[in-house]
Amino acid sequence: MKEALEQENASRDSKWPWTWLRMLSDQLHWSLVYSVISVYGICQGLACGVTEVASNFYWKDVQKLQPSQAQFYDGMTWIPWIVKPVWGLLTDVVPVRGYRRRPYFILAGAIGILSTLTLSLPSTLPITFAVVAMTLQSAGTAISDVTVDALVVQNSITHPSLSSDMQSLCSFCESIGGLVGYAISGLLVQKMGSQGVLGLLSIPSAVVFSVGVVLKETHIQDFSYNQVHEKFLLAGKSMWSALKCPEVWRPCLYMYLSLALSLDISVGMFYWYCDPTAGPKFSEGFIGLVYSIGSIGTLLAALLYQSKLKNHPFRSLLLWGQILTSMSGLLDLLFVLRLNLNLHIPDHLFGVIDSGITKFVGNLKWMPLMVLSCKLCPPGVEGTFFALLMSIDNAGFLSSSWAGGLLLHLLKVTREEFGNLWIAVLIRNVSRLLPLGFLFLVPNEDQNFALLPPEIVVEISECVKDNKQNDIELASCKEYSQIPVLVGEDSELVSLIQKT
Repeated sequence: MKEALEQENASRDSKWPWTWLRMLSDQLHWSLVYSVISVYGICQGLACGVTEVASNFYWKDVQKLQPSQAQFYDGMTWIPWIVKPVWGLLTDVVPVRGYRRRPYFILAGAIGILSTLTLSLPSTLPITFAVVAMTLQSAGTAISDVTVDALVVQNSITHPSLSSDMQSLCSFCESIGGLVGYAISGLLVQKMGSQGVLGLLSIPSAVVFSVGVVLKETHIQDFSYNQVHEKFLLAGKSMWSALKCPEVWRPCLYMYLSLALSLDISVGMFYWYCDPTAGPKFSEGFIGLVYSIGSIGTLLAALLYQSKLKNHPFRSLLLWGQILTSMSGLLDLLFVLRLNLNLHIPDHLFGVIDSGITKFVGNLKWMPLMVLSCKLCPPGVEGTFFALLMSIDNAGFLSSSWAGGLLLHLLKVTREEFGNLWIAVLIRNVSRLLPLGFLFLVPNEDQNFALLPPEIVVEISECVKDNKQNDIELASCKEYSQIPVLVGEDSELVSLIQKT
């Protein structure tokens, strides 16, 4: 088995990057690659890049909010991401007209189209309706995200040697899409206004809609909806069996703490960027350029991870990722204190450097967390469980956003007053070091090995098998028997069938 894996890895590396995509299309089907490009590249990369800039200007110039208020409302749009297990559970156990994935892509696209067109209405929406529309737009993205994640994790289990490749594909698409989205976002806001740009985002939602039309998926015959309740119980039992395992809940706790303790004050920094007195007075177009350079940093991090870091232990990667994240935050401190001028570095150049380094380091920290999440998903409920793990991460983002908004409020950082912003940046940088005290919760294993205990995988696989419902679009228990697992202290790769 080891020789086969080594040959496949050598073949895969030799085919990177263009025929690498062809290899993934041949082994996983082109519609899966198209769904990843559409959701991660166009919807989450390009559209979210445009949305971030347009929504910031929308809160600032249309709704006239203070930085702490905008930070709070922006955090509320994360709520659909926190309930991702609901979307994941629906895609796993509730097919619509015989399909389990395609209808949810169609639903996500329809929600996105309606919400973005609502935000583009000429008149200013009441703040409540604006927040609801923003949240619905986020919900459409979350539903498409959890559905494509289910496909990616599903294929990570059936093709374990391609797990890191699929995560790299997701990251590449998101990085390139974000680069394009941020690059054009400022110019679009200048030409069309923030409301016009938000309406233009109905196009990426239409692309997600098309994924539901072309995705290759097995049609489920004679599905009994009377058994949906049993399936929900089965999925809940399977997830609980995995979640109570120390090998699972300990990394989950670390992932939440590492995100929640890194306070988010990005909205305050955005207001400072635009301020003509205290800040550098960046234009809409240049702010988009700054964020696009950040996406280049994200892409370079994905390239570095794919070529050099994907075989390193989780703990060492997260250790250095956390340290570098805190150190990169010092650039914001230098910027806010205007020390870059003392170093004879113009504001525009320093802003570009700051954004590129920050995004580069952030993605180096994020990618091993994504691979770790894939490795923790049990077979049979991988869509739901991966959504649960991502909801834990998003709860961390929400906690970080609201804590950052509270910090800005307590330090009296407003639309016109930024005297204490440097204190907020300093506190944020220190808080980024706190997760190092919880690094022992992360397994110190190589990323190429399965992390779930064999008995948990067998238990959940048998639970799914005993349910006698073959409509779940996963590999059979026989296919799961070929998943390599780490056994005991010998770290010997054996198959589950040999183990059982």
